[in-house]
Amino acid sequence: MRPDRTQARSGARTPPPAEPTAAPDITQADTLLQGIDTDAVVADKAFDSDALLHTITGTGAKAVIPPRSNRSTPREYDVRQCKHRNLIERLFCRMIHFRRIATRYDILAQRFASFVALVAAFVWLA
Repeated sequence: MRPDRTQARSGARTPPPAEPTAAPDITQADTLLQGIDTDAVVADKAFDSDALLHTITGTGAKAVIPPRSNRSTPREYDVRQCKHRNLIERLFCRMIHFRRIATRYDILAQRFASFVALVAAFVWLA
């Protein structure tokens, strides 16, 4: 068996470059919510943290986030409004099937936004 070229030159094999680790979305939630005036923030169970709930209620918005199953004291949330989040998620899943949206084919933001509106209308009518 022939030695690897990097091993033959330096005597030891070099490790592959480290890949960046993915950060959880909840770490960026506070930054995304700054400066947004809204009545409610709808999210899934992954965003159920006391710090984020405090930030949301501090802005005067209602937090529509289902509690995690491991919470010691379950809290109330609007189940009906949370079910509507599923409709929005399904809309985005259907929109991704359009290659022009999935790859952001359009360079200009205005054209991209208009095509997103067109596809949303198409999905809504289908």
